[in-house]
Amino acid sequence: MFKSGFEKGVYLEPPNEDSPIGNYQFIKGTDLETGFSWPIKILGATTGGLHFIDDDNYNALRNEIQTVVGHDGKMTRALFNIEYYDIGVTQCPYEILDIKDGRKDLYIKYWMKIDSESLRKPDLWRAIFEYKTKDYARGEGFRLIAFIYTDEKGNPYWHWQGDRDPEHPIWEIDNKEIPVPAEKWFLTEFYWHWSEGDDGRALWKINGQVVGDHYGPTTRNSKPIDFIMLTQIYGDSNPKYQWIDDIEIWDSIPE
Repeated sequence: MFKSGFEKGVYLEPPNEDSPIGNYQFIKGTDLETGFSWPIKILGATTGGLHFIDDDNYNALRNEIQTVVGHDGKMTRALFNIEYYDIGVTQCPYEILDIKDGRKDLYIKYWMKIDSESLRKPDLWRAIFEYKTKDYARGEGFRLIAFIYTDEKGNPYWHWQGDRDPEHPIWEIDNKEIPVPAEKWFLTEFYWHWSEGDDGRALWKINGQVVGDHYGPTTRNSKPIDFIMLTQIYGDSNPKYQWIDDIEIWDSIPE
């Protein structure tokens, strides 16, 4: 459905607070290595971009496409995000918007590298990925979200949950067995089967190891997925930064 490593042909437009959908920075162009074009158009979506929220006139957040050493040891182009500080709910997710077919399965994987300093402080968190169904903001929907937490000693671990609002998880999974890599690339994979029944599924893997594999509802009140935050730079441990590379999106788990 989609594949891109931000290679030649892909570029970032300047941030635009007057765009038709709000304060966004758009990734545009066709990846000449994969042939796929930005923005990501899956599940009937027509638009999407990096959403600046509480950005303090673009001082709190920054995005770049950088040339760096990739996960295979070769030079590559990757998306770089940094959050310097927080003035409210400061964040800059890549959002896939205007989803029309939000009752379908989806599998997403990409390579990621994060800093070490933001993982050494106690009782903090940073979000990685999430989706929300329609009417989540009204308390009638569902959110699926992946985090890195730190414990009271500053040790990082993975947290995976579905909730009806941020204060009321429906289910949650902590995984302290799989190490949280810092300053090195790791592969993250997400899969879900949209359902309000027991056949629903939400799977998260890091470097091929299962962080959590939840069976049960992945929505509420039969609401379809409204939008997907494919990547996310958000949390209360600042400053923090990350690189994202080699995104793939499928309609099922690839064999």
